[in-house]
Amino acid sequence: MISGAVSRASASVLLVGGLGLLFAPDLVLPPIVPEYPPAGFWVGQLLGAAWLGLAALNWLNRFVLLGGIYGRGVVSANAIAYFITTLVLLRAGFGDPKASGVWGIGVVAAVPALVYGWLLFRGPAEADLNAHRRQAGE
Repeated sequence: MISGAVSRASASVLLVGGLGLLFAPDLVLPPIVPEYPPAGFWVGQLLGAAWLGLAALNWLNRFVLLGGIYGRGVVSANAIAYFITTLVLLRAGFGDPKASGVWGIGVVAAVPALVYGWLLFRGPAEADLNAHRRQAGE
Protein backbone atom coordinates (compact mmCIF):
# COMPACT_ATOMS: atom_id res chain seq x y z
CA MET A 1 0.00 0.00 0.00
CA ILE A 2 1.19 3.47 -0.87
CA SER A 3 -0.06 5.01 2.36
CA GLY A 4 1.87 2.37 4.33
CA ALA A 5 5.08 3.22 2.50
CA VAL A 6 4.49 6.92 3.16
CA SER A 7 3.90 6.22 6.87
CA ARG A 8 7.02 4.06 7.16
CA ALA A 9 9.21 6.58 5.33
CA SER A 10 7.91 9.44 7.44
CA ALA A 11 8.39 7.46 10.65
CA SER A 12 11.97 6.66 9.65
CA VAL A 13 12.89 10.26 8.86
CA LEU A 14 11.29 11.54 12.06
CA LEU A 15 12.92 8.79 14.13
CA VAL A 16 16.42 9.63 12.90
CA GLY A 17 15.91 13.37 13.32
CA GLY A 18 14.21 12.98 16.69
CA LEU A 19 16.90 10.71 18.11
CA GLY A 20 19.61 13.06 16.88
CA LEU A 21 17.97 16.08 18.48
CA LEU A 22 17.11 14.25 21.69
CA PHE A 23 20.47 12.65 22.42
CA ALA A 24 22.97 14.84 20.55
CA PRO A 25 21.65 18.40 20.23
CA ASP A 26 25.17 19.69 20.83
CA LEU A 27 26.30 17.94 17.63
CA VAL A 28 23.20 18.50 15.49
CA LEU A 29 22.24 22.12 16.14
CA PRO A 30 25.51 24.13 15.81
CA PRO A 31 26.18 23.13 12.17
CA ILE A 32 22.59 24.00 11.23
CA VAL A 33 22.29 27.17 13.31
CA PRO A 34 25.60 29.04 13.61
CA GLU A 35 26.23 30.60 17.03
CA TYR A 36 23.47 28.54 18.67
CA PRO A 37 23.85 28.97 22.45
CA PRO A 38 24.68 25.79 24.39
CA ALA A 39 22.20 26.83 27.07
CA GLY A 40 19.40 26.42 24.52
CA PHE A 41 20.02 22.79 23.57
CA TRP A 42 16.92 21.82 25.57
CA VAL A 43 14.80 23.43 22.82
CA GLY A 44 16.26 20.94 20.35
CA GLN A 45 15.52 18.12 22.75
CA LEU A 46 11.88 19.20 23.00
CA LEU A 47 11.65 19.24 19.20
CA GLY A 48 13.25 15.79 19.13
CA ALA A 49 10.64 14.51 21.57
CA ALA A 50 7.84 15.89 19.39
CA TRP A 51 9.33 14.29 16.29
CA LEU A 52 9.63 10.96 18.09
CA GLY A 53 5.97 11.18 19.08
CA LEU A 54 4.95 11.85 15.49
CA ALA A 55 7.22 9.01 14.32
CA ALA A 56 5.45 6.65 16.73
CA LEU A 57 2.06 7.82 15.44
CA ASN A 58 3.13 7.13 11.86
CA TRP A 59 4.61 3.74 12.72
CA LEU A 60 1.49 2.60 14.54
CA ASN A 61 -0.67 3.68 11.57
CA ARG A 62 1.47 2.11 8.82
CA PHE A 63 -1.26 -0.44 7.98
CA VAL A 64 -4.13 2.07 8.04
CA LEU A 65 -5.69 3.45 4.87
CA LEU A 66 -4.74 7.14 4.70
CA GLY A 67 -6.23 9.94 2.67
CA GLY A 68 -9.45 11.88 2.39
CA ILE A 69 -11.69 10.81 5.26
CA TYR A 70 -9.46 7.86 6.16
CA GLY A 71 -6.92 8.49 8.90
CA ARG A 72 -7.61 12.22 8.83
CA GLY A 73 -5.96 12.81 12.22
CA VAL A 74 -2.70 11.17 11.18
CA VAL A 75 -2.66 12.88 7.80
CA SER A 76 -3.51 16.29 9.27
CA ALA A 77 -0.85 16.04 11.98
CA ASN A 78 1.82 15.14 9.44
CA ALA A 79 0.71 17.69 6.85
CA ILE A 80 0.77 20.48 9.42
CA ALA A 81 4.10 19.43 10.95
CA TYR A 82 5.91 19.08 7.61
CA PHE A 83 4.32 22.20 6.09
CA ILE A 84 5.25 24.43 9.02
CA THR A 85 8.73 22.88 9.16
CA THR A 86 9.21 23.68 5.47
CA LEU A 87 8.02 27.27 5.82
CA VAL A 88 10.14 27.97 8.90
CA LEU A 89 13.29 26.47 7.40
CA LEU A 90 12.91 28.22 4.07
CA ARG A 91 12.30 31.53 5.84
CA ALA A 92 15.42 30.94 7.95
CA GLY A 93 17.35 30.15 4.78
CA PHE A 94 16.28 33.41 3.18
CA GLY A 95 17.12 35.37 6.32
CA ASP A 96 20.63 33.99 6.91
CA PRO A 97 22.91 33.30 3.94
CA LYS A 98 25.29 31.34 6.23
CA ALA A 99 22.57 28.78 7.01
CA SER A 100 22.98 26.67 3.88
CA GLY A 101 22.14 23.44 5.74
CA VAL A 102 18.71 24.83 6.48
CA TRP A 103 17.89 24.89 2.76
CA GLY A 104 18.62 21.19 2.38
CA ILE A 105 16.48 20.22 5.34
CA GLY A 106 13.70 22.53 4.11
CA VAL A 107 13.66 20.86 0.71
CA VAL A 108 13.60 17.40 2.32
CA ALA A 109 10.66 18.49 4.52
CA ALA A 110 8.79 19.88 1.49
CA VAL A 111 8.40 16.44 -0.10
CA PRO A 112 6.34 14.84 2.71
CA ALA A 113 4.47 18.13 3.14
CA LEU A 114 3.30 17.83 -0.47
CA VAL A 115 2.52 14.11 -0.12
CA TYR A 116 0.49 14.53 3.05
CA GLY A 117 -1.22 17.62 1.61
CA TRP A 118 -2.20 15.53 -1.42
CA LEU A 119 -3.52 12.79 0.85
CA LEU A 120 -5.45 15.31 2.92
CA PHE A 121 -7.27 16.95 0.03
CA ARG A 122 -7.29 14.25 -2.63
CA GLY A 123 -7.90 11.03 -0.76
CA PRO A 124 -6.24 7.63 -0.81
CA ALA A 125 -4.58 6.25 -3.91
CA GLU A 126 -6.75 3.96 -6.05
CA ALA A 127 -4.37 1.04 -5.44
CA ASP A 128 -4.77 1.50 -1.68
CA LEU A 129 -8.56 1.55 -1.95
CA ASN A 130 -8.56 -1.63 -4.04
CA ALA A 131 -6.23 -3.40 -1.60
CA HIS A 132 -8.41 -2.28 1.31
CA ARG A 133 -11.54 -3.61 -0.42
CA ARG A 134 -9.86 -6.96 -1.10
CA GLN A 135 -8.84 -7.27 2.55
CA ALA A 136 -12.37 -6.43 3.68
CA GLY A 137 -13.80 -9.06 1.33
CA GLU A 138 -15.92 -6.66 -0.69
